[in-house]
Amino acid sequence: MRRFVLLLVSIAITTLAAPTHGEIPVAGKQVAMSTTVNVVSENEKRNVALRYLLYLPSEYATKEDDKFPLVLFLHGAGERGDDIEKVKIHGPPKLVSQGKSFPFVLVSPQVPTGGRWNAEELAKLLDELTNSYRIDKQRLYVTGLSMGGSGTWSLVAANPDRFAAAMPMCGRGDLEAADKLAKTPIWVLCGAKDREQTVQNCQDMANALAKAGCEGRFTLYFELPHDCWTVTYDNPETYKWLLSHKRQ
Repeated sequence: MRRFVLLLVSIAITTLAAPTHGEIPVAGKQVAMSTTVNVVSENEKRNVALRYLLYLPSEYATKEDDKFPLVLFLHGAGERGDDIEKVKIHGPPKLVSQGKSFPFVLVSPQVPTGGRWNAEELAKLLDELTNSYRIDKQRLYVTGLSMGGSGTWSLVAANPDRFAAAMPMCGRGDLEAADKLAKTPIWVLCGAKDREQTVQNCQDMANALAKAGCEGRFTLYFELPHDCWTVTYDNPETYKWLLSHKRQ
């Protein structure tokens, strides 16, 4: 039986061939990559250049017959631009740059200056990656903060049968998409001292998901403002929860 859980928290070297351009992917290392995806929308075809960071777990080199989970991380508005190093400011790519190791493939794309996350472009990027690397397609996850939280909502809504779990943080979602979103386990997180509209939307989204039968969680950090992501991404429970889900 599905259920939605409310959490109220008070806070005191193996080289691999690559189909894209950039550094050569190496197991256990995070490298900068780029690719061009073809997107078709409203009878219009366009080629979109995407930059992203790619991290392959150390086990990717030694467990050559295994397929690995993939976590897609979507940054916030402040990390947009043409300097891929900015993506390392927050979240899992920051932790990897500091020496943290993960048991999954981590993909962290970057939005150009002034842009927003585009669900069609991200879906095309995932298509390329899942076809180029040993990825378990039943274990795809997406998480993001602020603008990336909103991007997480829209990506899951546009692909309701693709992700094993999602974790949007302090980003606004579309209440009308609740029935589509409810197919995916979702953990909603927000700081209680964030913008009033953001807090209200996160609460409304959590309520709508619970009503739609979603298996998920809602965490409201009593003492945190907009930045609820640092404590969340530093918490091992975050990744334990994500990786515990597998798409049927």
